[in-house]
Formats: sequence, C-alpha cells, structure tokens
Amino acid sequence: MFEKLNILDEKEKILHQKAEEATFPLPQEYKDYIKRSIQELTYSQIEEYEKKYDLRPGMGLAFPQLGISKRIIIIVHEYEEGKFHNYVVINPKIVSYSDEMIAAEEGEGCLSVNREVEGHIKRYARVTVEGFDENGKKIRIRAREELSIAFQHEIDHLEGILFYERIDPNHQFYTDQEIRLI
Repeated sequence: MFEKLNILDEKEKILHQKAEEATFPLPQEYKDYIKRSIQELTYSQIEEYEKKYDLRPGMGLAFPQLGISKRIIIIVHEYEEGKFHNYVVINPKIVSYSDEMIAAEEGEGCLSVNREVEGHIKRYARVTVEGFDENGKKIRIRAREELSIAFQHEIDHLEGILFYERIDPNHQFYTDQEIRLI
C-alpha cells in the first residue's frame, strides 16, 4: 500500500535551519522514511503513478522536508526512460566541483515550494560528493549536469537554504552566452 509523505511547506521554520549530523546505526524510522521517499520520488516521475496518487514530480528530498533535522538526502535519478538510480547519502559533503557553471533552463522547483518561482540558479556542472550509505559505509559519488544540480539543491536544504534564495535579484535569467543552460 502506498501512503504519501507529508512534505513540509517552505514557511516551516525547520526548512530554514541547518540540519544536524546523522549518527549510526540509523533508527528504523529513518530507514522507513528513506524507503518511502525512494518509492514516492520514483512514482512521481512515472506519469501513470503521478496521476494515480496525485504527486508532484520530483527527483530529490532532504530529511528536513519531512520535519527531521538530520543530514540525509535521497535522489532518484531517471537516467534512461523508466530506469532509475537511487542515491541515499548520509552527512553529504561536496568535496570537489568544476569551474564550469550551469543552470536548469526551466529553473528549479522544490516539493516544499508550492508556487512558481522564475529565475536561473548558477550551479557547478560537476560535483564529487562524499558521505555514507545507510549502513555507515563511506561512499563517493561523481555527479554531472542534472544530477549535479540535484545534489547541490538537496545539500542546500541541509544548510537551511531554499533554491530561490540563490536567484540573483539583479540578474534573474542568464543567456546561453553567459552560462550554459541545460
């Protein structure tokens, strides 16, 4: 049986605060939330389920969005039509990044922001993220393009930063000549 997650709205205080480090072993409750998050993010990217369960499409979620101030992120990346790769990173840190900057041409969205926000956000085209898996094993992930944007967006949540706070009010939109739009 599928039960939708209660994803907090941007007005909630916890979304504007720095999250605490997670410790191991993870409580069963956290493991359950991770499993449910993967399912919901996957369903939200499959049109049939998105409509059936009235889901907003999304590829990432951070624990603060569930009301839990812990440094845990989940990303479900559709790398090929109908094929997904799940990333669960506990206490993630960006350890290196490219000089090249990119922005999502359509702008970014967020499951906690229930309104349209226009503008481009400059992000690194490539990042290397280190952290731990659910069992406390050290992991390292190299992400590029759309996946790199997703990691940066979710890690921002752990710092209490919402994507629209990164839009430059004096330069809301970029051209392809200024920054590569993907």
